[in-house]
Amino acid sequence: MQTWIDRYAKALGVAAPSEADIGVLLELAGTAAHASERTAAPLSCWLGATARMAPSEALAVAQELVASFDDAT
Repeated sequence: MQTWIDRYAKALGVAAPSEADIGVLLELAGTAAHASERTAAPLSCWLGATARMAPSEALAVAQELVASFDDAT
């Protein structure tokens, strides 16, 4: 995985995510997938990046959204 991420980041002209950010992004993907469906995972990561949020900020928003679902039931 790391080789692909490093090469893809280089091809895009951006820095590869740190090990910590990778962990958070995977947690964000898991949160989205469990709250919705598997395809929500990459799209949620893309939305966070498009919003120019740090991975930890995007994860926090996702977790708040999941909590609001739980509160509605």
